Amino acid sequence: MAREFTATQRASLDQAIRSAERVSRCEFSVFVGTSEGDPRQFAERLHAALSTPARSVLVMVDPVARLIEVVTGSEVRRVLSDQEVALAVLEMRTEFAGGDLVRGLRRGVTMLAMGARAPRTLHAEA
Repeated sequence: MAREFTATQRASLDQAIRSAERVSRCEFSVFVGTSEGDPRQFAERLHAALSTPARSVLVMVDPVARLIEVVTGSEVRRVLSDQEVALAVLEMRTEFAGGDLVRGLRRGVTMLAMGARAPRTLHAEA
């Protein structure tokens, strides 16, 4: 990992991830470190190695190279648009530019979770 987090920062990020998973019913993973080779391909390999990639969202941040990659599984893509992902990435970039990596990750994960929520369905009684 390119940057070690304090116990408090880890707990804060873990809480944001758990909350995102409850809201969206998707699984979230965050990788912060140096990407190996092509950043997109590296992020896709990390995502493919997750236990349920179809229902997962991976956020990969390489702070040294200043890269952010978000990989979504096939089920997630049905409800999370490219525009929502782009907005979350923009929010993360803004927070990172201000020097707060954990806050940026928390906000990005939260935004992705809100976008990945399944649409509410109304059931009419017959």
